[in-house]
Amino acid sequence: MLEQQAPQYRPDHTSVSARIRARLMQRGVRFHANDNIAEHLEPGEMAQLLDEVSERMHGVLESLVIDTTNDHNSQDTARRVAKMYLQEVFGGRYEAPPAVTEFPNVAQLNELMIIGPITVRSACSHHLCPVMGKVWIGVMPNQHSNLIGLSKYARLAGWIMSRPQIQEEAVIQLAELLQEKVRPDGLAVIMEADHFCMQWRGVKDNDARMINSVMRGSFLTDAALRREFLALIKR
Repeated sequence: MLEQQAPQYRPDHTSVSARIRARLMQRGVRFHANDNIAEHLEPGEMAQLLDEVSERMHGVLESLVIDTTNDHNSQDTARRVAKMYLQEVFGGRYEAPPAVTEFPNVAQLNELMIIGPITVRSACSHHLCPVMGKVWIGVMPNQHSNLIGLSKYARLAGWIMSRPQIQEEAVIQLAELLQEKVRPDGLAVIMEADHFCMQWRGVKDNDARMINSVMRGSFLTDAALRREFLALIKR
């Protein structure tokens, strides 16, 4: 009796998530929860991914013993949750970075600029619970810095935060992105946020908040500049 051959791997027969995952691994691209993978997606794959996530989310609801057939409140929940994750809460994983027009520093600005508070929303990558907070950005430009519109700071912050994050890594990602775009002498990012993984579950402490910062360049070396920035944002 001949041995039965194992089925050959056929990429076209795999789920879209498996195809994307295989592509990322082949290219040596990291795809952690807070990474952006937009440039590795092919046309049409987001629509297919929405169908796949909807189907798997329906399975989660079924495993939670929710009657998605007869419960009028839950009949379309799987699709709604899939759209929320892919297009909104986790959209920063699948969307290209927002377009940012950069202008030369013609006036040679070299004084402290502060942008904020910018409202940001994310989800804890440990429990997928909401993270709601505000970000302040301090910029010390130089004659070679690029100037970007105020709204672009908010768009870039939103793009970084709209993916599963932990706050400690989120502020670093935002600082690195702004350093690349603006090229200032100094950069400061401070974030203060409520974490629903502490309020909604676990210790259920409604008052606990997390504040952390990243200081680069002159904000790190110039104590007077750092004090000025911190004093101004307290107002």
